Amino acid sequence: MINNSWLRTFCTLADIGHFTRTAEHLHMTQSGVSQHVQKLELHFGVALLLRDGKQVVLTEAGKRLRIQALKILQDLSELEFSIGEDPPFEGEVKVMSPGSLGLRLYPQLLTLQSRHPGLVIDHRFAPNQAIEKAIADGSAELGFTTVAARSAEVMSEAIATEPLLLVTPAEVAEPSWENLQSLGFIDHPDGAHHSELLLSANFAQFRHCTQFARRGFSNQISLILEPVSRGIGFSVLPAFAVEAFARQKLIRVHSLSQPVSETIYLCTARRAVLPARVRTVIEHAKSSL
Repeated sequence: MINNSWLRTFCTLADIGHFTRTAEHLHMTQSGVSQHVQKLELHFGVALLLRDGKQVVLTEAGKRLRIQALKILQDLSELEFSIGEDPPFEGEVKVMSPGSLGLRLYPQLLTLQSRHPGLVIDHRFAPNQAIEKAIADGSAELGFTTVAARSAEVMSEAIATEPLLLVTPAEVAEPSWENLQSLGFIDHPDGAHHSELLLSANFAQFRHCTQFARRGFSNQISLILEPVSRGIGFSVLPAFAVEAFARQKLIRVHSLSQPVSETIYLCTARRAVLPARVRTVIEHAKSSL
């Protein structure tokens, strides 16, 4: 194996061209410089320089070694720098969140990226279970969920809350039980869960969302309120999804006597050491939410 210090000594000697001055420059003894050169010559089996007293002239083999050695030493220097650095505003960060939360979070992360172009936000929308799995297997660095992690590989921290809202067409002034039954339910992937949380706390008659006629279904978070805006039915959605709907004048959000919110959890791998860029995104996300 070639010792990198031998190569450094040889390249310095090739540049300075004098044993004594090389030893002084490297804070070595002159015999130490000679030993490093001799070890390289022994390793390659060729003469690398011609000695003229304490001055040197490189052989053809020595010239070739100098070129290659300088490249190796430069690559090693860059490697040491790149491995040791941990820039807070450079590199890719893979983030996942449910749909409603993503509607609020993603634009805020893009604002951060606009301020720091070296930062690259890779944001994916996914259900809670898929997010937890991605954090556990390392395909995502950062997850935001509305349920606490169950996996032993994932840590979750409660960082914010998101209200659940009852939304009807704009012309519905009073969200009575009778009015809701007349309207029917616009379902979505979390429809049963959200309606159970909010409606059971506010309507004694509620048992399950199947008590309402199912008027439609959408798995696109930005489109769930479209049929509501057209008077086709009502729905229960997180606040961020409601805020993001473009045609606010066509819907009505009702304040109920018993407000209900979902907890938002920050999820990271339990054994991960988070790089500075991920910590930057975490702090920005916490302040945004």
